[in-house]
Amino acid sequence: MNKVVKFGGSSLANAEQFKKVARIIQKDESRRYIIPSAPGKRTPDDTKVTDMLYSCYNLAIMEDEYEEEFEEQLSAIRARYDDIIEGLGLAVDLTEEFKTIRTNFTRKAGRDYAASRGEYLNGILMAAYLGYEFIDAADVIFFDAAGNFDGEKTNAVRPSGRRFPDSTVRCRIRRSRHFQEADPISPDPSLPGPSKRICMRTGPMCRDF
Repeated sequence: MNKVVKFGGSSLANAEQFKKVARIIQKDESRRYIIPSAPGKRTPDDTKVTDMLYSCYNLAIMEDEYEEEFEEQLSAIRARYDDIIEGLGLAVDLTEEFKTIRTNFTRKAGRDYAASRGEYLNGILMAAYLGYEFIDAADVIFFDAAGNFDGEKTNAVRPSGRRFPDSTVRCRIRRSRHFQEADPISPDPSLPGPSKRICMRTGPMCRDF
């Protein structure tokens, strides 16, 4: 039996919390699909990364008027992830991801896109730390223009042609549209270890099955 495990923001707020989560996952080989949240509060008076992303996006859509504040906030968000990377001793560089986020924010990609970047980036780090394959949900789960789950299109990209009935695919919907401007990271078939996945929400959805 394969298990899906979802970890909240407080569980992934910093490097030490990442290590605790890794121990939980590694205790049970059936935990094959990991769904991470964005980093939460490290202390009671801290700010969640999701809230930081909302604030950053709001500054971005004001264009030149708050450009300096926008850059400062984006740098503060980057610092949260860099702290986790350093604490875990990872050889991960998120420079290109943050360039893409900056571009999409200034193009007004939407608040849902903005919020989804927190768990997207945490998924990259979690996959790197565990040695698992990272899968961007935007590459394997599809919705139509009305926001309805598109089972036919989704099943068409399942590995080895395996189909999952619609009833076994449950999605958490942020909003009824799919963000095409997100910069996906393709799964790397050369990654070691069993066929395990880091799944995350990009814009409208998060899968678990």
